[in-house]
Amino acid sequence: MKLSSALALFAGCASALWPLPVNYTSGHDVLWIDNNIKINYKAQGSYGYGSQSSAWTNKIVNNAIERTYDTLFNKNFVPWKFHPRFSDYEPHNGHGQYIRSIDLVQTAADPANINKPAIGDVDESYKLSMKSNGQVTITAKSSIGLLYGLTTLTQLFYEHTNGQVYSPLAPVEISDAPKFPWRGINLDSSRTFKPLPDIFKLIDAMAYNKMNRLHWHITDAQAWPLEVSSMPELADKGAYVAFQKYSQDDVKKVQEYGSVVGVNVFMEFDNPGHTSSIAFSHPDLIAAFNHQPDWNTYCAEPPCGSLKLNSPAVYSFLEKLFNTIIPQFKPLTSYFHLGGDEVNMNAYLLDDTVKSNSSAVLQPLMQKYMNRNMKQVKAAGMTPLVWEEMLLDWNLTMPKDTIVQTWLSDESVAAVVNKGYRALVGNYNYWYLDCGHGQWLDFYQSNAAGFWPFSDYCAPLHNWRLAYSYDPLSGVPANSTHLVLGGEGHTWSEQTDQVNLDALVWPRAAAISEVLWSGAKDEHGLNRSQITASPRLSEMRERLVARGNNAAPVQMPFCTQNGTQCAWPES
Repeated sequence: MKLSSALALFAGCASALWPLPVNYTSGHDVLWIDNNIKINYKAQGSYGYGSQSSAWTNKIVNNAIERTYDTLFNKNFVPWKFHPRFSDYEPHNGHGQYIRSIDLVQTAADPANINKPAIGDVDESYKLSMKSNGQVTITAKSSIGLLYGLTTLTQLFYEHTNGQVYSPLAPVEISDAPKFPWRGINLDSSRTFKPLPDIFKLIDAMAYNKMNRLHWHITDAQAWPLEVSSMPELADKGAYVAFQKYSQDDVKKVQEYGSVVGVNVFMEFDNPGHTSSIAFSHPDLIAAFNHQPDWNTYCAEPPCGSLKLNSPAVYSFLEKLFNTIIPQFKPLTSYFHLGGDEVNMNAYLLDDTVKSNSSAVLQPLMQKYMNRNMKQVKAAGMTPLVWEEMLLDWNLTMPKDTIVQTWLSDESVAAVVNKGYRALVGNYNYWYLDCGHGQWLDFYQSNAAGFWPFSDYCAPLHNWRLAYSYDPLSGVPANSTHLVLGGEGHTWSEQTDQVNLDALVWPRAAAISEVLWSGAKDEHGLNRSQITASPRLSEMRERLVARGNNAAPVQMPFCTQNGTQCAWPES
């Protein structure tokens, strides 16, 4: 059917999918859908329902179907903010077809490790066809592809003010696949504790934005909230308070929740720096613990403390720790992050096993130390990750499958791939989501003037446009771009707790998700247009809010209701 001019305009300019598909065409026909619609799963070959398919494939597909119903009929929204004020934008009852069928077609078997896939193991692509006669087909090679296809399908539909659900966009044809295989968020839950419901909510939003890696920075200098069965004293003395701990079962629940929605959850045990919380239970293992008052000589933030670098007791501690936690994490992830950032050499002046800050003394000791860690991780069949300093500052030799996480600069990314290692991007000037809230440190009257106006080190706040402008391949030679796996947005927690977590992360992390899924450049090689991205991101924000996420607004309704009137005029 033909729509009113207002609705046709909306259909042509909104088409508000996020992240943007590779190929996408839509029309102006209305389709309605009700909750009696059946979603049919068809697997080609001998691995579908009722056959030899993995239990995880069934979990992923079943959950995706359930979430689709829930999103369409319980967590949808009325899009009044995206139409001119008082316009008759909604289709009238009885105008348009109803969705007749939704068929999911999986054309290949999932890998055996679909619940803990490594890079390259899963084909995440999908195709979606929604005909004007109400026939919908989603085709993918994997259950994850089907999940993404269903996620996209829900973004084609809106809630009517009468409670019904409709799409003004038929017919739709989509062919889609991600540009980068690693699309993640790094969550720090040591500096401030994040209760499980908030982590589940984060994972839900990640999945809805087609992100697939949650990097759980679970321990740090300030607190050790992770319960370790062989070392209960770590959390008993290292947690801020007794009720802020993560049990082994808690970790398993988070990992399982992520695996079902395509978000692999892996852990970071940052070391040898960022480990002073171990001193609350094992003071003999830590050098320079909470050194005061000149703590800034020995670490980036208080309390200082690094695991001693040449201590047999530390090696024994690590062996016991890893023997306990790696088997707990391994069933649901292929990755283990060994940290390695911001190790201050001065800390080892106070290390009775070293008593030096000379790189000539420390570098071979760090190589030996990291060799020990790498050996244990590799023996467990897991892929290690480290922060860039281990490779670029300490010049360590590591297994070639090690993934190096960069954060300091684009030059770091280029240097990592130049050494033949795979890299993750996350330049703090663009993708640190906690920046711009001012110093969390206090200053004495005698030194306050020197720090006025008290900006934090990574200020200003990185708004979505800045995050969206960042190209992960900037400065990377063309023959090495394959080594850039993707990247992560980072949520450090000096000033981030469960109260402000949603608004701090979303929708800015959605801007990162589109860069990692769709690429930073358009078909002309230019940064993607803010003019077209802004209304789509605003709509994604509304969808997140409808899911119970307290995502921050992108623009005021005046802007979303009036096209490009809030754009700065072209010169």
